Amino acid sequence: MQDKTRRSNTDRSQATRASLLNAGRELFVKMGYAETATPDIAAAAHVTRGALYHHFSDKASLFEAVIRREASAVAEAIAEATRDIADPMISLEEGADAYLDAMALFGRTRLLLIDGPAVLGRELMDRIDRESPASTLVAGLAAATGRPVDASLEALSSLLSAAFDRAALDIGAGAAPAPYRQLLKQLLVIIPSVLLPDGI
Repeated sequence: MQDKTRRSNTDRSQATRASLLNAGRELFVKMGYAETATPDIAAAAHVTRGALYHHFSDKASLFEAVIRREASAVAEAIAEATRDIADPMISLEEGADAYLDAMALFGRTRLLLIDGPAVLGRELMDRIDRESPASTLVAGLAAATGRPVDASLEALSSLLSAAFDRAALDIGAGAAPAPYRQLLKQLLVIIPSVLLPDGI
């Protein structure tokens, strides 16, 4: 009986947390971080403010949890798209498409590429990136080039990540996706075959 009660309490707690994350995401996208208030989030999640503060210490911690969930979803989408691909270069190309597809979800570019860095700071966002899409990219570059992950490869990954992010922002703003997808794939082909063997 105690196990059933414990599971029930755990399920309710997880459901409440998920509701808060979903409500927070919706309001952060719609209104922006600064204009979103915790009473609004609690009301949208149909919970009390006490329940909100039981799960998150403040609005910033809820926002960080939303950002981490979004980044994790992008990483999972890339992993799913490339899981069964043996060729590292093809994996990189398919991963590029998967990244842009995942970033096309409404509000995601605003959360991860605009408000996230502004609210959480570049250092924390970089740390979150290293735990998700950016780490996928550097690992893919290492596999494609046969090089260990060193400072040069980390720098290259950072530059390519910026290109991917810019593409996601432009596409999110209404630009046609096809040229960006094509050019990003060309970059991925050129860099390992031309630049990396000679060192950078």
